Amino acid sequence: EERLRVFLQAWRDKQPKLVAWAEENIPEGFAVFDLPEAYRRKLRTSNACETLNSRIKRRTRVVGLFPSEESLERLVTAVLVEISEAWESGKSYLKPEN
Repeated sequence: EERLRVFLQAWRDKQPKLVAWAEENIPEGFAVFDLPEAYRRKLRTSNACETLNSRIKRRTRVVGLFPSEESLERLVTAVLVEISEAWESGKSYLKPEN
């Protein structure tokens, strides 16, 4: 946060749009440091998102053409619920601290 403050001071006059963007967006990126270090190591990759997307794609590819947007939403929701239940009952990827 100190480095961000120094950066913002240095560039405030020369690049006001950049500074405005940085003030608004960069602190969100630092939110990851509020998590325990063990979580950060697991979250540094997008493997979980890629796996989730591939499982949805695999299930929707079987249907091919959906009759309506609602039918697509129902299938994707069902797949996500199924995956969520499996994650909750299976091994914990991120274990809550006691």
